[in-house]
Amino acid sequence: MLSLAALLLGVTAQLLLVSGIQQHSAQRAAFDALRDQLAQGTAPVAQVDQEGRLLAPGTPVALIDVPALGMSQVVLEGTDSAVLTEGPGHRRDTPMPGQAGTSVLMGRAAAYGGPFGRLARLAAGNRFTVVTGQGKATYEVIGVRRAGDPAPAPLAAGKGRLVLVTATGPRFMPDGVLRVDADLVSAPAETPAAVIRSGTLPQAEEPLAGPSGMPWPLVMWLQALLLAAVAAVWTWHRWGRHQTWIVFAPVVAVLGLQVTTRATELLPNLL
Repeated sequence: MLSLAALLLGVTAQLLLVSGIQQHSAQRAAFDALRDQLAQGTAPVAQVDQEGRLLAPGTPVALIDVPALGMSQVVLEGTDSAVLTEGPGHRRDTPMPGQAGTSVLMGRAAAYGGPFGRLARLAAGNRFTVVTGQGKATYEVIGVRRAGDPAPAPLAAGKGRLVLVTATGPRFMPDGVLRVDADLVSAPAETPAAVIRSGTLPQAEEPLAGPSGMPWPLVMWLQALLLAAVAAVWTWHRWGRHQTWIVFAPVVAVLGLQVTTRATELLPNLL
């Protein structure tokens, strides 16, 4: 019971305090990587890389800048819970932003910096930009919708649209999905043929989904934490209290952080 209480306390601290710091650090690293790729002309512009392989989840693909919200975020490839801990994600079965067709970006509303937490404040007419390996694309918001609201008119051939997706409801208690529709007002970039067909993504990459299957990373980190705890008890009796604290406090802290991080990844991806 005490262990469960400690885990719940750790997850709460992770969501409220630590996750934002982790996301900020991940964004800085992603920005540096994307900036280098843009400078070298190697930034991704399709669902596959230059060698024809599917982009790895978490690959930086774009930079979105929304002046009306004071938001600037590096967009990563993929929309599962693990990817969205580091920033907004590009839905892999849609075109890249700036291309013809409907692109979709998903982001968290509260945890891990909540980069999309203020999307509901956007209004028709607001403009924002997205930079990719094909240049800067400009979008204009045409509406904000929730469940039950009518969808926008179908997109004309050769035109582009971007849908920003996040959760609705109280902070850390999502109860629905919010979508911001924005039409591309700059010239569409060249649109490569799709490799991933629409609607074929795993359930874990859908809005408000959690990971599927056994959470092996969490299991392995829990085992490591258990072994560290057993070793700490043994050294307590062999070395004494002070030596044990010096050696094992940092180890347990790092392992505990990993456990709580993996535990929060089991929560809905738009949280």
